[in-house]
Amino acid sequence: MLTKEMNDLLQSAQIYGWVMEPFAKQLFVLAGMNVPQFTWAHNLGEAISFVRRTGYPVVMKIVSPQVVHKSDVGGVVVGITDDTGLANAYNSMSKISGFSGVIVEEMVKGIEMIIGANNDEQFGPVILLGFGGTATEIYRDISLAMAPLCEADVDKMIRGLKAFTLLEGFRGSERANIEALKMLVIRFSELVIDLGETMESIDLNPVMCSAERCVIADARIMVRKSAHSS
Repeated sequence: MLTKEMNDLLQSAQIYGWVMEPFAKQLFVLAGMNVPQFTWAHNLGEAISFVRRTGYPVVMKIVSPQVVHKSDVGGVVVGITDDTGLANAYNSMSKISGFSGVIVEEMVKGIEMIIGANNDEQFGPVILLGFGGTATEIYRDISLAMAPLCEADVDKMIRGLKAFTLLEGFRGSERANIEALKMLVIRFSELVIDLGETMESIDLNPVMCSAERCVIADARIMVRKSAHSS
């Protein structure tokens, strides 16, 4: 069940039709899902203060109600390693339309996964799991299942991926924390059910899975027109 705090975060979507990333990540935290350490910096000083606490390298992303696809407008800079790079990225993003600050977050490493959901008119909420990142549309290595999901459902989805062996540690590479991935998908499924008709689609891409944890590095929640047109 959605809490009052969750519902308050979703109110941001009533105007724009989608939930800006800082609100989306706060929503995921409240749902018991892992996200990188991050701050929503409204000026360069706040960005620097965050880095002083967490250290480099970091990622910076634009926050703007007018920008759904951040990469298309130069709104993502990864691998920032010093104050000069931080300032340059901030100054560049401050010129983007609708600028409302930036997300600054720790860089996370691991195997790139994608987790998503759509509200199908016939079947209801459908969960997608696959290998993510920039190659998602090329390889199309995905599993689909109807929510809600139990642990057995998620285990079947994971093992049904053609590249499943990558998660097990292919040719000596680090094994991903498959149990953490399972828990993330289960909690995501629970959130999707709680969101109900409010949700049109959710994309978590990439989700970075390492030996220690699985972390939602980027996310987008779109809401149904009927949920924000009144």
